[in-house]
Amino acid sequence: MDREQQWQVIEQQRRAVADLLDDLAPAEWGAPSLCAGWRVRDVAAHLAMAPQPPGPAAMAWMGIRAGGRFHRMNHDAAVRYSIRPDLAGEIRAHAASRTLPAVTNYRNIFYDVIVHAQDIARPLDRTIEVTPRAAAVAAQRVWTMGWPFWAKRRLRGLHLAADDIEWSTGAGTPVHGPILELLLVMTGRPAALPNLRGPGMEALARSLR
Repeated sequence: MDREQQWQVIEQQRRAVADLLDDLAPAEWGAPSLCAGWRVRDVAAHLAMAPQPPGPAAMAWMGIRAGGRFHRMNHDAAVRYSIRPDLAGEIRAHAASRTLPAVTNYRNIFYDVIVHAQDIARPLDRTIEVTPRAAAVAAQRVWTMGWPFWAKRRLRGLHLAADDIEWSTGAGTPVHGPILELLLVMTGRPAALPNLRGPGMEALARSLR
């Protein structure tokens, strides 16, 4: 997928999330997402913020408040933003935006929105479709980028292979299944484990504990 195609997927995923959020009952907003420690509302806030990034001074202050811990800063910022009254509307209004936070790029936004869409949808027994091709591009990015998931190091000794598209990576004991499920375990989501198979499953499960 080239840059333009990835931006098109980003927009489509944002619109799908906004449509899903439109239909949520109040209690569902507070449900745990697949992202550990994040509510559905917090993940939605994170997606709403991405095309509306704070300036450098605000980012610096957020970092100081979080003690320099990136994940804590990300979480705290999302929780504070989550009180806004129309997160679905914000996500939809900025779905086509190509504005990027200063610390990232479109390749990271690409996998981020795909994974977070699943973080919201799956615990609520909803579906947001992702093409195998898009999931494979996202998985390749996660595998090669290192921080913050360190997938290549964390899953050392495993050979991951998709059943629904020609994609594989790693060397060792096999694990196979749909590419979207592989992407989710690569980003630390144990909820995808039941949808995967192979002799490497025990080692894969240990890596996610």
